[in-house]
Amino acid sequence: MSAISHELPPGAVNAKLVALISSGAVVVGILLSGFVISEPAPYEIYMAGLIAIWALFGLRISRAAAPLLVLLVTMNIGGMISMTQMADLAFTPLYLCVSLFLAFSAVFFASVTATQPSLYRLIFNAYVVSAVATSLLGIAGYFHAFPGAEMFTKYDRAAGAFQDPNVFGPFLVLPGIYLLYLILTGPVSRMPLLAVPLLIITSGIFFSFSRGAWGMFAVSAVLLTGCLFLQSASGMFRLRVVIMTIAALSLLAIAIIVILQLPGVSEMFSNRAHLEQSYDTARLGRFARYTIGFQMAMEHPFGIGPLVFGKMFGEDTHDIWLKMLMDYGWLGFVSFLTLVGWTITAGFRILLRDRPWQPYLLCAYVAFIGNIGLGTFIDIDHWRHMYLLLGLVWGAIALEYRHQRLLQPALPGSFTPAIAAR
Repeated sequence: MSAISHELPPGAVNAKLVALISSGAVVVGILLSGFVISEPAPYEIYMAGLIAIWALFGLRISRAAAPLLVLLVTMNIGGMISMTQMADLAFTPLYLCVSLFLAFSAVFFASVTATQPSLYRLIFNAYVVSAVATSLLGIAGYFHAFPGAEMFTKYDRAAGAFQDPNVFGPFLVLPGIYLLYLILTGPVSRMPLLAVPLLIITSGIFFSFSRGAWGMFAVSAVLLTGCLFLQSASGMFRLRVVIMTIAALSLLAIAIIVILQLPGVSEMFSNRAHLEQSYDTARLGRFARYTIGFQMAMEHPFGIGPLVFGKMFGEDTHDIWLKMLMDYGWLGFVSFLTLVGWTITAGFRILLRDRPWQPYLLCAYVAFIGNIGLGTFIDIDHWRHMYLLLGLVWGAIALEYRHQRLLQPALPGSFTPAIAAR
């Protein structure tokens, strides 16, 4: 009799099974995000199928996350209008299909995390595993650790399982920031366990020799530390944050000094450490193209078509704002600008509130700020992790919206049907 009484009803068992399967499916997608050697990558194929299946079986988009969907779709409509300005479409329809898919992936991650907040922890842990794996490949490629390892490098820089070291490096920033958060806030006994994957990821960032990734990780780490300092009223915790920050900076400085003694590393580092490269300041270099491009935007309000700018000047825009104007027109530019402003503002309002999902929001938010800052010098409209960050932040925005709605009936003086009936 007692054994029967402890049995779960079939409905609860099925619900638990569905939750496990759905969580596992999301984790697999995150694991695949670190392997984009060729396109379409396994991540795109898998996530497209997962989003379609989820949509068929009840993907719920929160009212609070609706602006994310509207603004991303509007941005892509701008790209479709811009495509009409082209004489030769070539691969443009495929490019815009990828843009639209990435937009839906952001909405997907926002929806599933808002519905199931426990997914945050699984997503971040899976991201760390993926980042460690692709970092090890990049490091092995840089040092030619085994035959054929050079396939994980490009331009003599670590690229991991990515096509470009300038995407590989920024991809590693969020998991690195998350591990840093766990070290700063967790028990001392866990620090050695967390330090190993953090060392691997930061090494991947370093050997990518991406100036943007270096700066992005540094800015995100400073923002994280500042937010933790402001969030806590405990003097002991603030002292711990200061001490841990000093210790981390000291260890980082020592590690860089040791790494720079390796053959070839010092020369590459000194070349990449300059703020300006020859391709930035040349007659038609990156900075000159900015001026030309913004002048063209005044003459072509619908844009000139996706990827056309690169064909005209031999190099892409390397600026997300110019990219929007050229590839998505003024409609896409305004939509993206509004989305970025809305995300930063809405995320900042809830950034330091004591919620179960707040640590994940904090890490995703500071990494998002870093990505947007980096977007001033590189195109980020097709970065998969950028849309994941958007989804994670907007998922927290939707959760806070629901949390506040649940609190409303409990507020003093609130009007409810039950009170009215009395």
